[in-house]
Amino acid sequence: MNREFLINIIFLISVNLLIKPFYIFGIDRTVQNTVGAENYGIYFALFNFTYLFQIINDFGIQNYNNRKIAQNNQLIDQYFPNILILKGLLGILFMAVMLTVVFITGYDPGPLHLILFIALNQILISLQLYLRSNISGLGMYRKDSIVSSLDKTFMILICGFLLWFYSGRADFKIDWFVYAHTTSLILVSLIAFVIIKGKLGKIAFKLDFPFLKKILKESYPFALVIFLMMVYTRIDAVMLERMLPDGKLETGIYASAYRLLDASNMLGFLFAGLLLPMFSKMLKAKESVSSLMKMSFQLIWAAAISIAIITYFFRVEIMTFLYIEATPYWGEVLGYLMFTFVAVSGSYIFGTLLTANGSLMKMNAVFIIGVLLNVVLNYILIPEYKALGATVATLATQFFVLFGQIWIAKKIFNFSFDIKIFGKLLGFILILSIGTYLIYNHLNLDWKNNLLISVIASILLAFGLQLIQLGAIKNALADTKS
Repeated sequence: MNREFLINIIFLISVNLLIKPFYIFGIDRTVQNTVGAENYGIYFALFNFTYLFQIINDFGIQNYNNRKIAQNNQLIDQYFPNILILKGLLGILFMAVMLTVVFITGYDPGPLHLILFIALNQILISLQLYLRSNISGLGMYRKDSIVSSLDKTFMILICGFLLWFYSGRADFKIDWFVYAHTTSLILVSLIAFVIIKGKLGKIAFKLDFPFLKKILKESYPFALVIFLMMVYTRIDAVMLERMLPDGKLETGIYASAYRLLDASNMLGFLFAGLLLPMFSKMLKAKESVSSLMKMSFQLIWAAAISIAIITYFFRVEIMTFLYIEATPYWGEVLGYLMFTFVAVSGSYIFGTLLTANGSLMKMNAVFIIGVLLNVVLNYILIPEYKALGATVATLATQFFVLFGQIWIAKKIFNFSFDIKIFGKLLGFILILSIGTYLIYNHLNLDWKNNLLISVIASILLAFGLQLIQLGAIKNALADTKS
């Protein structure tokens, strides 16, 4: 399974590195620069507000289905039509509840039509992820990798035309960005459905209420996981927008830094999407997951620590280069926020393992405390420190959640504390921090060249300390060709 993981993660990263960074920095960033931080802040707050209701829209079905189909491929003919109907019903309920809350609370940071389309996009995102859970659950990892980047490919084509070639591009509005997202998600969902349809036998779409009730009952713990994660990762933007007189601007600043965190999280999300079906199959077959867990953890932390440290040193230069309105304060927000990726990347490994094992209630206990910690810290820090306060709250919460997941995983799987790996990581952090400091402060080159040198040095250091083991990768690729 280590060999399969290496092959597919290399393929996944290769495919996504071609598409998603260009989307994030070429399209998403350009949209913010075009419409302004405040207007983009309205969109970002609305997106996060609607995201808080995704527990209704998803109800844990994606992870539940991925685990179920990965362990029992033959169930897809029964599960697929029933869950597709259930997704439709949940989407209607999601829209109704979300609009009810909007009207009751008077939450209105933007036009109603914008809220409606962003909510529709949340439904389509959930549908796309469910369809992809079938593709990966059936072991079609590379097709899933390609599908995972298609929505961004369509966004590049549509928004690229509107931003750079359309005669009315000077009047570009945030609404156009939302509509382009809707179109892209519809196209990807249709493509994913066609891929799955080729693997299905004869299916009948009918309302089977006892079966739908069974699915909801079994997916409930997964739903609680999703809900709690949504709250402690998305409530900060909503609280920023609501608590401050200049909340829309501060949310826009936070969104500008969060965009780079999202770009980094692409790596962790790919790991999790690939590891969940693999861990599920191994646990069902009673195989040891220790080797795969340690290898994936070393790989992702080598990348996460490098990204966090290098970004911290070049934080101001990166933000002023990317954003027209950026100031050194924007850089401070980015510098601290990127250390969140170190914690989040670890959670992608240990959280995925616990999900595959079905240890959801224990994980939910950690998440509940994480939600309370995040809300309290945001409430205390935002009024004085604004976006920087929300950043510190997020950083503290994510590390608390990671340590909680590691503790639970250690108790369940009886992992031994590997002092060798810990020593490698500690040495990597110290050497890279000192090296990047020296490059940043004493190498008299353009900052972009210094950044590139820092990145190359981090890669060489990761290989030198064997956090990335070239021999294992070579062996995996050689085994594939034979």
